[in-house]
Amino acid sequence: MNDPDDTSAARFGLPDSAVAVAARQLTYDVSPDVIYNHSVRSYLFARELLTGKGIPDEPDDELLFLTCILHDLGATDHADGDQRFEVDGADAAARFLRAHDVDAARINTVWTAIALHTSVGVAHRFGPIPAAAQMGISADIVGTLRDALPKGYADRVHDAWPRHDLGYAFVEIIAAQADRNPAKAPPLTFPAHVHELLYPIHSPTTWWDLVDAAGWNDRSRRTK
Repeated sequence: MNDPDDTSAARFGLPDSAVAVAARQLTYDVSPDVIYNHSVRSYLFARELLTGKGIPDEPDDELLFLTCILHDLGATDHADGDQRFEVDGADAAARFLRAHDVDAARINTVWTAIALHTSVGVAHRFGPIPAAAQMGISADIVGTLRDALPKGYADRVHDAWPRHDLGYAFVEIIAAQADRNPAKAPPLTFPAHVHELLYPIHSPTTWWDLVDAAGWNDRSRRTK
């Protein structure tokens, strides 16, 4: 492992199986610091937030780690294809896990969790790994349940893996991908939203725009 944060990884108890170490190395190698650090923190926050949050079964810790550490490969050049970054990332994670002889059922769990990780209100219905991963990722991005973390824990995590202004830097990456390739940002999706925020060339696409473009001549039944 060439990651300079190996000491921190041991101190925080990151999984150290062969596939976990290889996954961390891959993400470290292909990601800017802002994405790599976010991926590590997402796992650590998810792990801390699990107790008492209504997740029906205790998640497999290695599988949770693999999901979190690989979840944003779609935001890197390594897996920047023609799909939403969540799906590109899920496909890249599945390829990596197949190359490391991971069981197909476990790969499917990781794929589902990564593909749904921006789907608030949906991911938690697909099992403990998607639920836990989405919880940790959301905690790191928008502070969901941050007050439930042990006092001082987030500070210690941030000291080891700094934020690098994640909330702004990450959407700049996603918006730039969408600007280069509009197929990555279907209307009304998260990628489309951040693209419209950062590249306001035209008015945002609304639901009414999609309905009007459908060609069925639907009209509003609302009256003033």
